[in-house]
Amino acid sequence: MTNSRKKNTTSSATKGTLPRTIKLQERREAKGDTDKVIVVCGAGGFIGGHLVQKLVNDGYTVRAVDKKPQNFWYQRSGKAQNLTLNLEMYENCEHALNGADLVYNLAADMGGMGFIELNKGLCMLSVLINTHLLMAARKCGVGRFFYASSACVYAGYKQKTTDNPGLCEADAYPADPEDGYGWEKLFSERMCRHFREDFGIETRVARYHNVYGPHGTYDGGREKAPAAICRKVIQAKMSGKKEIEIWGDGQQTRSFMYIDDCIYGTETITASDILYPINLGSSEMVSINQLVDMVEKIAGIKLKRKYNLSAPKGVRGRSSDNTLIQKELGWEPSIRLYDGLEKTYAWIHNEIKSGRSEKAIVNVA
Repeated sequence: MTNSRKKNTTSSATKGTLPRTIKLQERREAKGDTDKVIVVCGAGGFIGGHLVQKLVNDGYTVRAVDKKPQNFWYQRSGKAQNLTLNLEMYENCEHALNGADLVYNLAADMGGMGFIELNKGLCMLSVLINTHLLMAARKCGVGRFFYASSACVYAGYKQKTTDNPGLCEADAYPADPEDGYGWEKLFSERMCRHFREDFGIETRVARYHNVYGPHGTYDGGREKAPAAICRKVIQAKMSGKKEIEIWGDGQQTRSFMYIDDCIYGTETITASDILYPINLGSSEMVSINQLVDMVEKIAGIKLKRKYNLSAPKGVRGRSSDNTLIQKELGWEPSIRLYDGLEKTYAWIHNEIKSGRSEKAIVNVA
């Protein structure tokens, strides 16, 4: 198998989790953050579910909000106040943020490339969520507001080759983002900036690069590449039909960030003094063929590959340039793709083998 490529790596990326956890906890204790009310919007989703679990385990008072019925949430904590509200409506945003000190906005109508290429209008409607949340945050006196943006804001003309050198933050302009989803994210970034400049809300923005891990969607059209490939390999192995369909020619490149790195980075960026949108992603770039190689190795199987050149496949090459996050935080996402895939594969395999629906809720005490 061709080795994946790790870019912009410094010794800080290999620091253990204990020192950086202590550093974050010291900042919280100094600010008295554990007494604050935190609202997680999009709590019924993949990243939101993990964030809620982390926050409640750390002793925070958490209000978890999502528009999905709670039996469709990926994770639901009994220690959080769980609310079902459509945050496209301003009055629901005001209700959700009443008394809040900190807001994490992870709410959006989105999915993998197959979804965002075919549902541009639905993706654009997510602008209502961030706009109304910012308006409600101003009225409710929220002190700090995190917005989850995306690498889809980056200009398409910077992503036309598989040998992508890594997208730096300045590559979002002149603007040419992913149609629909990317434009909504880029506009919402600007909304956060201007609400900070005009109204004093401390907004923070991270541009997520392809987050993956357990307790997320792996079927149904909204799944991203790592989960989709894991599912396809598992199904091929279980059925005895030793072939796999790959969207595109398999040469397109991406980087993928494991959920634990995403949650740590999200909390740290939110607590930081970084005022501009910043990359939050791995710099370990692989082709889709290499991704399949890794999952096949984990599964102990080799499959025949069928390439669907007419399927949605996105930009030709995308990876995260982590120069700025290293400079600002002395850290970058560092969990190896293979290690994260092993955990993700094991969870999806368990779900499929047990016959549980991917939408089955996980209740956490």
